[in-house]
Amino acid sequence: MPLYEHVFLSRQDASTQQVEELTAHLKGVIEQMGGKVAKLEQWGVKSLAYRLRKNRKAHYTFMNLDAPPAVVNEIERQERLNEDVLRYLTVRVDEHEEGPSVMMRKVDRDRERDERGGGGFRDRGGFRDRDRERGGFRDRERDSRPPRDDAATGDER
Repeated sequence: MPLYEHVFLSRQDASTQQVEELTAHLKGVIEQMGGKVAKLEQWGVKSLAYRLRKNRKAHYTFMNLDAPPAVVNEIERQERLNEDVLRYLTVRVDEHEEGPSVMMRKVDRDRERDERGGGGFRDRGGFRDRDRERGGFRDRERDSRPPRDDAATGDER
């Protein structure tokens, strides 16, 4: 059977339980028609690049499918009818990726970074905080040039 990767976006105001019920329903349809869900990942609520039906965020759900094309047509038809589904995308692949998807690896990496106590630009001493401490953009301690005295303006650089 062909292999597919399927992602669908659900409305942001749908609860996690509603998204899980929708996912369980789609999984049931897939298995009933002779397909198999190899992997199922809930990516959580993420911001959209642009507004979709007045939504700025959406619940992302990812599935690896091993199913005939008729199954893909049926789940896409059911997603078109469901008001909670904003968008969906199905891509045929040669083989499924082993282990967690790229999105889940990113979540794990971000979680590890937060546990270490850093990760954000501000946490590392963002340029505004650092320059405010130094009194400007020029690092006077590390600059090897001698200060220049402009006679015309009276300013010291």
